[in-house]
Amino acid sequence: MKSLLEEAGYRDIKVRLAQLNENSKRHWGKMEVGQMAHHCQYPLKIAIKNELVKPKFNPIVLFFKKAMYNDKPWRKNLPTAPQLKVTETKNFETEKTQLVQLVDAFYDLKDREIWNPHPMFGKFTMEQWGKMEYKHLDHHLRQFGV
Repeated sequence: MKSLLEEAGYRDIKVRLAQLNENSKRHWGKMEVGQMAHHCQYPLKIAIKNELVKPKFNPIVLFFKKAMYNDKPWRKNLPTAPQLKVTETKNFETEKTQLVQLVDAFYDLKDREIWNPHPMFGKFTMEQWGKMEYKHLDHHLRQFGV
């Protein structure tokens, strides 16, 4: 799996984000393209903020954790955590601009030494953070055909 903290993964995501437009149609799921661009900001903000929080224990999360950063792409129509669902209409250009800025900000952290635990999944290495962020973006870019 590529990593958003490595140049190849970062460049791949940037090229694919540039291909998105307000008329991009989903191949699965319920979100429109502006909603997807907004949704994809959540995990990046968590990593960038790097707050030290005690992860909430949930045994189901432990089962899913390795899938967050392994080499197997996520399947279509995975359920979204309720707090990460986007149901209101979003302006695509605004959301895409913010998403690109967050992708850049995350990539700029490639030399960060301390990565605090994820609030749901717990401890990740820098490599796992990079793969997880790449994998999430890849999943949603595939959702919209880019």
